[in-house]
Amino acid sequence: MRVLLDECAPNALKATLLHRGHECLAVQETGWAGKENGELLGLAERRFDVSVTLDTNLRFQQNLEHCRLAILVTLARSNRLGYISRYFEACAKALKTIRPGEIVHVGERT
Repeated sequence: MRVLLDECAPNALKATLLHRGHECLAVQETGWAGKENGELLGLAERRFDVSVTLDTNLRFQQNLEHCRLAILVTLARSNRLGYISRYFEACAKALKTIRPGEIVHVGERT
């Protein structure tokens, strides 16, 4: 799976996904840092299968009806490693079944 991590995702998540056999880049590595969500999604769906984000409002802010990119939303109280790392395995597991255009949530806000 070709995975794009949003700007708020920790590098440790990238390492976990790479270890599970996924191709994974952070937004900063693509040169797309600072892009607005709409433009970022348009660029991402040309090169990636899924975008991993912590932005729980993305589906309300963007029209995703015709988006071919799968979106994996990680729900955590914070993007700090102590909060989000507990969901790394759930992210890796979700990548096994996620489909183009699908939005999947993992974790929970506590």
